[in-house]
Amino acid sequence: MRMRKRPGAAELLASHPELVVDEPEKWQGRWAERFGNNHPIHIEIGSGKGQFVVGMAKAHPDINYIGIDMQLSVLSIALEKALEEELPNLQLLHVNGEELTQYFAENEVDQIYLNFSDPWPKTRHEKRRLTFKTFLATDEKILKPNGEIHFKTDNRGLFEYSLSSFSKYGMILEKVWLDLHASDFEGNIMTEYEAKFSAKGQPIYRVEARFQVEETSK
Repeated sequence: MRMRKRPGAAELLASHPELVVDEPEKWQGRWAERFGNNHPIHIEIGSGKGQFVVGMAKAHPDINYIGIDMQLSVLSIALEKALEEELPNLQLLHVNGEELTQYFAENEVDQIYLNFSDPWPKTRHEKRRLTFKTFLATDEKILKPNGEIHFKTDNRGLFEYSLSSFSKYGMILEKVWLDLHASDFEGNIMTEYEAKFSAKGQPIYRVEARFQVEETSK
């Protein structure tokens, strides 16, 4: 869902190059240099207003986080949240999440988060779902061997589709939650959508899926 155009959003983003990365393709393969350390890199594709990625960066200072969104208005809100927390382990990208190989080198990312992605429910739009096989192929390229995707949604249809898509791609479903908030899962950071939907009593679905590394014959 697109947010109304927010006055001054572009100017706000441009005024904070220390957090909002200009020309991120220049940092491909050099994100450790950008952060100034060799900590693991986790990215959220479609970070929206930033509640999740900012919360994760605050909770895990030993992990570097990158929030990605192509909507100026919502990313400007995420920036405001980040500025309040002064997090050295967080960067924001105003780019299209479909073009990740332009910004990250092979095996550069440790983990990917997909939270409440657009379900694209019509069959003819299947290729636009972020858990479609072509997106998974891109994710696999930038993730380190055995890298994981952590996926959350309130949409049961998209969740079932994604479980199937992960499995067909040959991924391992490490953990699956059919009602996250009724489970004993610890350390959950909610997104804005998650807080809204769970408050209405809707179950939140979550899965941790891992890419398999092909064993080479000796």
